[in-house]
Amino acid sequence: MVASHPTNGAGSPGARIGRPSATSRDRLESLAFELFASKGFEQTTVDDIAAAAGIGRRTFFRYHASKNDLVWGDFDGELARLRELLAACPRDVPMMDGLRDAVVAFNRFDPADVPWHRRRMELILRVPALQADSTLRYASWRQVVTAFVADRTGQSPDALLPRLVGYTALGTCIAAYEQWLTDPDADLAELLDTAMRELRGGFAGHEPASDRAAGAAGAGAGRAGQTPTR
Repeated sequence: MVASHPTNGAGSPGARIGRPSATSRDRLESLAFELFASKGFEQTTVDDIAAAAGIGRRTFFRYHASKNDLVWGDFDGELARLRELLAACPRDVPMMDGLRDAVVAFNRFDPADVPWHRRRMELILRVPALQADSTLRYASWRQVVTAFVADRTGQSPDALLPRLVGYTALGTCIAAYEQWLTDPDADLAELLDTAMRELRGGFAGHEPASDRAAGAAGAGAGRAGQTPTR
């Protein structure tokens, strides 16, 4: 699932609407989210956000291509971070375990930033006007996962298995996020870890033989009361 990590204080739940001392992408996001909370996403216009920031409409578009784009934060940068996490996965770690570890790490936030991220995901998953845009973003996320699976299995990214893992991994993450949004006390990382472990069982037989052997060895060590090598 897409994650965007706020910086420069943009994630502060108590950010106040008004003219900022300096404009930045993060500051515009913070102001916009306050307006979305008070007026609603669809009722808030680009002009409203620009006025709250004390800038003109043209200046707003120097930072964000659209109001929808603003909600997603630095999406391209976050996708690059997910690629890096997957690329750093050691080859001796089973494919689905590596994918799980990367997804959990990708969606791990400082406690202070959790309220901000929850508000972002409530918009992405619950506002109808954002659904069409979400489809395009999710496709890019799946491509990152598909490329990882293709590399680990020696298959083409267009083959069925890499595509299948990409789609099901996305669905698994969305399910975990929806559960998180309905339970204020839930831990997002734990939900994602549990959901991805459930997914792993379905694809264990399709991993390379070396991955299956490593996974079996780890499971055996766990049963013996030892900590599996990661």
